[in-house]
Amino acid sequence: MFTGGKELTDEWRRSGVEEGQEFAILTNEITLAWSGKSIREYKEFKDLKRENLRDNMTNLELALNTLAEVTTTEISRKEDPEGFGESLDVAMAGGEIAGNARKDIEKRLDEKVVSEKNADDILGEGKEKEIVLGE
Repeated sequence: MFTGGKELTDEWRRSGVEEGQEFAILTNEITLAWSGKSIREYKEFKDLKRENLRDNMTNLELALNTLAEVTTTEISRKEDPEGFGESLDVAMAGGEIAGNARKDIEKRLDEKVVSEKNADDILGEGKEKEIVLGE
């Protein structure tokens, strides 16, 4: 079972990062580094209002987001940052690694990974496939 998000926030607490604003900044920096968009830009791109961004990611987006979080956690454990400033450097490094993976995937697929598709679009695609398969 994936517990990357909890492990990351536990690691931030251990490093002396304060919950709330500092967690939000680090999360935003990770997202920006791997996706090329801030959380606000990403939600606007997907036309989300109050919905959870993670719940509206495609499988590839979710995999890259997870890679960014898990990589950030492992780098933090290895480098043992102290406080927000050093944790910010680690967050950017973890996100950058996932961002490089995104760019490699995009080059191979010749299409963008960060998609405007949201949960409604993704679930709708599944229903269309069920109808076709059921005929």
